[in-house]
Amino acid sequence: MRRIVDQPAFLLLIVGALLGANFPIGKMATAAGVPGLVWAALVSISAAAALGVYLLLRRKPVPFNRQHMRYFCITAVTAYAVPNTLAFAAIPHLGSGLTSIFYAISPIITLLLASIAGLRKPTALEIAGIVVGVTGAFLVVSGRGETGKPAEVIWVLAGLLVPVSLAIGNVYRTLDWPENADPIWLAVGSHAIAGAGLASLTVLLFDIEKIAHIARVPVAVAAQICASVLMLPLFFRLQQVGGPVTLSQIGIVAAGVGVGVGSFVLGERYASVVWIGVTVIALGVTLTVLARLRESANLKPERVRN
Repeated sequence: MRRIVDQPAFLLLIVGALLGANFPIGKMATAAGVPGLVWAALVSISAAAALGVYLLLRRKPVPFNRQHMRYFCITAVTAYAVPNTLAFAAIPHLGSGLTSIFYAISPIITLLLASIAGLRKPTALEIAGIVVGVTGAFLVVSGRGETGKPAEVIWVLAGLLVPVSLAIGNVYRTLDWPENADPIWLAVGSHAIAGAGLASLTVLLFDIEKIAHIARVPVAVAAQICASVLMLPLFFRLQQVGGPVTLSQIGIVAAGVGVGVGSFVLGERYASVVWIGVTVIALGVTLTVLARLRESANLKPERVRN
């Protein structure tokens, strides 16, 4: 019997929920004046530091070569730096719920890129779940954010770049996954590169006073660090056992969590079409989880090229 941490369905739900928590936490920070770039840097730096300490305490040697460096750099840009910066910058304009929806669009783009790349295609039930989930996402987007606060078109367009970047990263990581790689080491290296780049941009673009606004939200900082550290090892494990198409579906789960928390905890208000969309998203997740459970006994993850 497979361990629970090897079950794609379990990993999909947990990683998606932790990802969804990033949006309301990020809204708390940006509302206090913390720039989105600063918050994105915090996510990567804290994750790399915490998991790096764990690796040191474990005292297990980790490999490092040209492939690892390439993997770290490309993953840092496509999976963390670009989507996180765009998402946290968009939250003050779109709200945490609407911003989270952009992550739900990545499965359909990932499916297209994975098919082009020759990776394993999803089952019919998975495709149905993806289509239903993305349909729900578009319903939410059609509501144009919070009631009385219509979303600005320029920020909606910027937000659409998030799923494109995520999809590219999802497929790339499977194609170039280092042989016998430790998922935690991959997370540390990728976030270290992302954190260093984002921190450099932060120093160039903002003065110390603006950066210091992060001290205003200690609870949000602690919550964000916990969410990132808990999510990352499971994120890379899901990539390993489920492949890019399955991994991309965490965005559907995250969208539902982001809208729900934004509404019930942060007081965001949405039109009825948004809630219809969230319900449709939940149905899509149910279909994809059922598909993964059906295959769990004989699961063959998407091919990883080394």
